Amino acid sequence: MVPQAMTPEQTLTSFHDAASKSDETRYFDLFAQGGSVFLGTDATERWNLEEFRAFAHPYFAAGKGWTYTLQPGTRKIALVRGTNVAYFDELLTNAKLGTCRGSGVLVIENGQWRVAQYNLSVPIPNDKAESVVKVIHGGK
Repeated sequence: MVPQAMTPEQTLTSFHDAASKSDETRYFDLFAQGGSVFLGTDATERWNLEEFRAFAHPYFAAGKGWTYTLQPGTRKIALVRGTNVAYFDELLTNAKLGTCRGSGVLVIENGQWRVAQYNLSVPIPNDKAESVVKVIHGGK
């Protein structure tokens, strides 16, 4: 069960904690039910909530969630004045991918902040971008 009256900060912290603990119910309860999107690190990874749940279920069921740890002082949240919308970005650390960036949109749904869009990316230093692009395109 998701605690009542969480702030946007607490919602994102709970989101990452639930994934790390393979708590599928809590994790997906933190998404907006009215049309959430999860964008993964691969360009083909654009899932609506139902698709993402289907993808993630075997991992959570096997106790193999994912851990992304917030880098202190990097989470920025902006509330859109006069709305029930906030957008955010944060730097995270992952054992496999190293530094990652999470960004997205939160909305208030049924009195709670929920993730409407989450975008996970791997930032590439500008001086490495050209060589990474070559690898992605098969050395061309």
